[in-house]
Amino acid sequence: MQIKRETDYAIRCILYLSTQKDKVTMIEEISKQMCVPRDFLAKILQRLSKQNIVKSFRGIKGGFQLMKEPEQLNLLDVIEAVEGPVTMNDCAVDQRNCDRSNACPVHPVWVEIREEMRKMLKSKTFKDLLSTM
Repeated sequence: MQIKRETDYAIRCILYLSTQKDKVTMIEEISKQMCVPRDFLAKILQRLSKQNIVKSFRGIKGGFQLMKEPEQLNLLDVIEAVEGPVTMNDCAVDQRNCDRSNACPVHPVWVEIREEMRKMLKSKTFKDLLSTM
């Protein structure tokens, strides 16, 4: 699995917002501080807002704020908000995506990898990540 650039930018954005406790942060500030193109960031923030990860504020003093505390938000939350389910193969998410899932010797491996990857990503909160900065 390789994450998209959009996902990398989303993670950077959430990291930055995690440092801005109880503050509404303008998109220009996030863009500048995290080296993310402003227009691309706007699209990412819209997606994160629809997934209830960030809250959007309109107007002159508008911007974005995390909806959860950094210790309640993990890498899996952000990755799946941007990319959808984390998996090596679609059949690991839903066996109906492959008519060979029941007879395939690799299917259980894909499921196990998916479960381990999800577990690891879920264990890495943004509070944990901030502590390494």
